Amino acid sequence: MNDFIAIDFETADLSADSAISVGLVKYRDYKPLASYYSLIKPPVPYIRPDFTELHGLTMDDVKDAPDFKYIWENEIRGFFTAVPFAAHNADFDMKVLSALLHLYEIPVPQIMYFCTLKLSRRLWPDLRSHSLANLAKTFNIIYDAHNAVADADTCAKIVVLGAQAVAQKSKRKNIIGLESLLKKTGTAMLEL
Repeated sequence: MNDFIAIDFETADLSADSAISVGLVKYRDYKPLASYYSLIKPPVPYIRPDFTELHGLTMDDVKDAPDFKYIWENEIRGFFTAVPFAAHNADFDMKVLSALLHLYEIPVPQIMYFCTLKLSRRLWPDLRSHSLANLAKTFNIIYDAHNAVADADTCAKIVVLGAQAVAQKSKRKNIIGLESLLKKTGTAMLEL
């Protein structure tokens, strides 16, 4: 199965439950199928100025946005199926997701995920940086840094490029499956 969902959050500060935007991009058989983006009203109405410098979001942008509980119940719960998730620096995004689920007392679904930062380090060890921005530049991906849906989409494209790279290295005609990609690169599938 070559289906997965890439996820990314932007936050207001260092608190894991301070998400102010989320982006999801669903891929089926390594092709984009659906995407979702929403601003999120944080539980504390404050965004650190240095975080605004990174992602460009202010309290004016999110003050009328729905909270995560509303988004979960009405818009994104359907994304959380038996498909694995990919995130660049997955520890961060999964920590944010877990904190939000606990904050709003939402039962935590079974979520399997893997990290594209770790995957990219194993696939292209000679790159000077494995940031999404550098990977996008290296592979000519049009990229709007720190926009949650653009981050998620770039993350997903890294997975596809990785599968193609491993297939080419193995001299295969067909793209390699996701499970084989993770196995061949020693990238762990983890559970939230």
